[in-house]
Amino acid sequence: MQNSTDGCLQGQSAIVTGAGGGIGIATCAALAQAGADVAINDYGNAEGCDAAAAVVESAGRKALVCDANVADMRAVEGMVAQTLDEFGRIDILINNAGITRDSLLVRMDEQQWDAVLAVNLRGAFCCTKAVTRPMMKQRGGCIVYMSSIVGLMGNAGQANYAASKAGLVGLMKSVAKELASRNIRANAIAPGFVDTAMTRALTDEQRENLITAIPLGKIAEPEDVAQAVLFLCSPAAGYITGQVLNVDGGMAM
Repeated sequence: MQNSTDGCLQGQSAIVTGAGGGIGIATCAALAQAGADVAINDYGNAEGCDAAAAVVESAGRKALVCDANVADMRAVEGMVAQTLDEFGRIDILINNAGITRDSLLVRMDEQQWDAVLAVNLRGAFCCTKAVTRPMMKQRGGCIVYMSSIVGLMGNAGQANYAASKAGLVGLMKSVAKELASRNIRANAIAPGFVDTAMTRALTDEQRENLITAIPLGKIAEPEDVAQAVLFLCSPAAGYITGQVLNVDGGMAM
C-alpha cells in the first residue's frame, strides 16, 4: 500500500538543523523519502551529518552538508546562500538544533544558561530570519520548530532548556502571524521522551519510572517525531499554522 506522503514534497528543498542526531536523521529520511532535497546542518558533528546525508541519498535525493553555527547570523546566512546556490530554493526549514546544560537553578551558572539559549532559541531566530526573504520571494514556505513538552510543563533541573523551548513557541506564533499573508506557515512540535542516546543512558529503573508517566506506555521512536514533521510540511497540513503538535504519548494531557 502506497504511503499518502510519498512524493508529496517532490521538487522541494529543506534545511534541517541538528540533523546529525536521532530525530534529525529520521527527519532527513522522512523528508527525502517524500521527495525533498535536504541541506544538513549539525555544527561540529561530521559523523552525524554523514549519516544523515547517507539516508537522504539512499532515497534518491540530493544532500548538502553545511557546518554552520546556528547561533552565528553570518554563518547561517552563508548556509542559506549555499543552499540556494545548490537547490535554487528553500521550501522548508526545520529548526531542530538543540543542546542541554542541565543543573538545578541554584547551581546553574550564566554560561550554562547562555549556551542553551544561544543554540536553542537564538539559533532558531537566526535561521528563520535568514530564510524569510527567499520564502517571501517565492511566496510560500513551511517552518517547523522543535519545542518540547518540557517547554510546556517545565522540568526541575532544566530551567534553561525549558525556557528556550517555551521561547520557541512564542517565536513560532509570532512568525506564523507575520508571514501568513505570504503563504508561509509556521508550527511547532513538542516531543515527549524519545529513544535517543540520552534516554538510552538511563538505568532500567529510571526508564520504567519514565514509562509509567506516559499513557501510551512507551517511549517514542525518532521516526514518530519525524512523521509529525513530515505531516506539518505536507499539503495535508496546508491550512495549519501557529500550532503546537504534542508528540508525547499523552504525557502533557
